[in-house]
Amino acid sequence: MTQPYLDIKHLNKHFGTFQALKDISLTIDQGEFVCFLGPSGCGKTTLLRAIAGLELPESGQIWQGGRDISLLPPQHRDFGIVFQSYALFPNLTVAENIAFGLQNQGIDNKTLGERVGHWLNLIGLTAQAHKYPSQISGGQQQRVALARALALSPGLLLLDEPLSALDALVRNHLRSEIRALQQQLGITTIMVTHDQEEALTMADRIVVMKHGTIVQVGTPQEIYHHPASRFVASFVGNMNFLDTLVLNANQVSINEHPLPLANHAATGSTLQVAIRPEAISLAPPEQPGLRAKIEQVEFLGAAQRLICQAETLMGTQRLLVELSNDEGHEWRSGMSCSLHWPTQAMQLFYGEAA
Repeated sequence: MTQPYLDIKHLNKHFGTFQALKDISLTIDQGEFVCFLGPSGCGKTTLLRAIAGLELPESGQIWQGGRDISLLPPQHRDFGIVFQSYALFPNLTVAENIAFGLQNQGIDNKTLGERVGHWLNLIGLTAQAHKYPSQISGGQQQRVALARALALSPGLLLLDEPLSALDALVRNHLRSEIRALQQQLGITTIMVTHDQEEALTMADRIVVMKHGTIVQVGTPQEIYHHPASRFVASFVGNMNFLDTLVLNANQVSINEHPLPLANHAATGSTLQVAIRPEAISLAPPEQPGLRAKIEQVEFLGAAQRLICQAETLMGTQRLLVELSNDEGHEWRSGMSCSLHWPTQAMQLFYGEAA
């Protein structure tokens, strides 16, 4: 079995009486792109800073490439870091910012010029080499910060919410560029984000965090389609949660038609079934299914989002439905309909607080 590139073992970190990290253990393989995902205050940035040596843990170990780096100062660790704020030197040009770290390595001027030129070309900013940070866009500044970090050939790239300060169009474009560059270089990368779409589109694996703990680790597909808890299900993507009545060990009921779903809840108790909006289909009201009325229709371009009020045994419940616009049926507000979905699209959750 190959040794992981990064091995985090039982990490704990307090700030006063507040425990920011609680017994964190995680392994990351060489060349992986891993996203730490979670709401504000969940510990994702503290974990990244602990890996960088900017926050030292009270207990636990961090091994990088077979070396114990747990208590090493940042300058003795092998990483490059890019922050949300870019942190470029305002008095240096784009080229000089990229060259800054390389100059401390005693590289001759010819080699230095070649390396800077290589990175300028790689990030598509050769024409902006002579400009200062204030003279280029936010997206371009973030590319320069990325090139400056990568120019030193670190073994590990750390990205702390690098795209959150950018507008949506630039953010979408730049995340594709960063992912392509990471794959081209094969560099092990960890990115902190609170943006679920960012994590789903960029990561090989996602580490979902809550209250200083890791609640699930998996591929984007695993996290999205098989969330381990109600918290993960509600935090990653849109999810409908329907209160249902437990009929027996193998059936629950939302309306008068029992649904086959194995569970261990007591007969007569209630629990929640989770269904993704895109798994739900609409049919005319006379067809079998869950009867509902369309409250609102939102146009999303290639798709449309419908807000429906469904009549259930537990009362009226609200559902989101996402349909492709090429389905050929024009649904409008006020229409009655029947909702249905495949059994395998349902997941069962017990009364866990989100």
